[in-house]
Amino acid sequence: MLETLLGSKNAERVLIYIFAREEGYAREVASYYTTDLKSIQKQMDKFEKSGVLTSRSVGRTRPYVFNPRYPFLGELKALLEKALSFYPAKEKEELTMNRRRPRAKGKSL
Repeated sequence: MLETLLGSKNAERVLIYIFAREEGYAREVASYYTTDLKSIQKQMDKFEKSGVLTSRSVGRTRPYVFNPRYPFLGELKALLEKALSFYPAKEKEELTMNRRRPRAKGKSL
């Protein structure tokens, strides 16, 4: 939906994913969309260099979040929220469902 505005499908994917889940790392985004890891990493690096995203090191992982000092953050989030509202209900639910805790030992699937 925002592909033409942002320049690529992966740019849209990165921003929508981080907007919906508030945080994300490259392998997580690439596996969610079943796309190439290298292209997702390049988009995240590009957004970090331009000041849209910021990252930190957690072990060997680099989770990215929106940079709170980005001057157009409010407008960008409003645009992403509007774009996400036009996504199909199933895809929107999968994006916003953020399960990160491990499953309890012995708990059935």
